This record gives sequence, C-alpha cells and structure tokens, in this order.
Amino acid sequence: MSISQVLEVALGLIFVYYILGSIISLVTQWINEFFETRGKALERYLVKIVGDKKIGDFISLPQLQALRPIRYKGPLSVFGAVTEPKKIEKIPVATLVDAFFDFSGLTANQELNLLQLAELIDKLPESEGKRAFISWINQGVTNIEDLRKRTTAYFTGMMEQAAATFRANARSFVILLSIGVTVLFGTDSIQLAKTLWVNAELRALAVAKAEAVAAQEGATATIDDLIHQLSDLTIKIGWWQTEHPAAGATVMDWVLFVILKIIGLGLTVAAVSQGSSFWYDLLKKLTSPATSTSSSKSSDGTSSSSSSSSSG
Repeated sequence: MSISQVLEVALGLIFVYYILGSIISLVTQWINEFFETRGKALERYLVKIVGDKKIGDFISLPQLQALRPIRYKGPLSVFGAVTEPKKIEKIPVATLVDAFFDFSGLTANQELNLLQLAELIDKLPESEGKRAFISWINQGVTNIEDLRKRTTAYFTGMMEQAAATFRANARSFVILLSIGVTVLFGTDSIQLAKTLWVNAELRALAVAKAEAVAAQEGATATIDDLIHQLSDLTIKIGWWQTEHPAAGATVMDWVLFVILKIIGLGLTVAAVSQGSSFWYDLLKKLTSPATSTSSSKSSDGTSSSSSSSSSG
C-alpha cells in the first residue's frame, strides 16, 4: 500500500464531495432567494416585536424599506432585467432600535414622566416587544436612554434567534437536498473509493481536477461547470456502473450488497451535507504541502546549482 495512493484516493473523494456540495449550495441559494426564506424567518421575529396587526406599518418605515434587497422578479426576469424589492433579510440592531422607537413614538418624546411613558407603551399593539417594555417600566426603568440600552440588548438576541432559525431550516433543507442529489447521481462512497483505488487513470484525473479547484482560490462556478466537472467521474461511478453480485449469487450476497450500498450512499450524504467550503478548505490543506514540498525542492536545486557555479 502506497501512502501517495491513499492520498490520491482521498483527494478524489474530497473532490467529488466538493462538487456535489457546490451544486447543493447553488440550488439552495436559488430556492432561498425565490421563496425568500431568510426574509420570512426574520419577519416572524419582527411580528414578535410589534405584533401581527402592525407588522405592515412597521416594515413600511423608511429606514427598513431601504434594507430590502433588489433581485429578479421571477425565474425568467433575467432576460429583461426586471427587478423588484424583496423581503428584508437582515436589519442592523441599531437601525431596528431606531425604527421601533419611531414606531412607538418614543423618539419624539425624549422627556416623559412615568405616567406619560406608560400611556405611550399602552398604545402599542399586543406583542412580546410591548410586554418587554411594560416589564422594564414595572422594574423602574423610565429613562429613555436606559430603555434604549435594554431594547438594544433585547433586539440583539432576537436577531440572533432569527438568524439561528434560518440556519436550522437551511441545514434541514441541505440534508434533504444532499440525499436527493446523492441518490440522483448514485454516488456511493465505498464504490467510488474502490474504483479510485484500482483505476490509476481515473485517480490521476480526479487528483488533477482537485488540484485545479484548490488553485482557484475560492472562485465560484456555474451549475453547468460543476456538473461538467463531475460528469468525467460520474460516468464511471454512477448508477449505471454499479457492480452487482455475480450470477448465481446467494441471498446473503445480495443482502450484503444492499447494506454496503446503503452505507456508501449514507457516507456520501453525510459528507456532502458538510458544505462545499469545508471540502474546499480541506483540498487546500492537502494540496498545499505537495506544492510547498516541490517548491522547496526546486529552491534547493537552485541553491545547489548556484553553489556549484560559485565554486567553479
């Protein structure tokens, strides 16, 4: 067993995981943008702050409207460059605090006694934000600046929860999409490793592509580019190249085949769902030592040559 051969097989596997992960990342991005999933997750937390009845008025505030991302109106809008504002996806906490104070009338009333402040907060729609203010007032917090500090801390937590909710939903979707893509391509990690191990030509091709990807310094690619790169390998590892048990195989042979196939596909799903950036970083780490070693050898050779010349 050669260490270099083991490394080449590992690079081949990582390259396939990177390509599949990149495809999933691109598709996930398209779906998130089309269905505005990030904006919807944020909006659910804005409803907690100002209530369901007034969410429209709150989002209509100028400082929030300015945060709406501009994207294509639909899948075919790219041909006519037809764009429109989408749902707000991210709000700086300071901007959110200013917007809430404008919305509640606290900005225009910096000097308020306890009764005036209570009456102003009482006019707010029923929401978690209103209950938080009532709780602070009951605790004796009546200074506007103190309320602003507490509101900032409160909204910081709410925005972090909104981001965590989106990430959790996106993670679930990535796992489901990883299963779909893995089954679609029939990328069995066990079979792929075996194929790379015995096929020196395919292994060399995979290593060359892996090194080329690592040298791109994170350059993005289109879905067509990714599938084209994968096709050179998939044509040898897809469903149509699955090695079935030989004729006359026993039931146990078929049971073992199915179990290994499920494990192989499961390993691919687990690997691909880690994300393309994870595998890209690993490719960089595995290919860099080889590059640095060759560079050092080159410089050593140059030094020797220089020494010889000066001796002569």
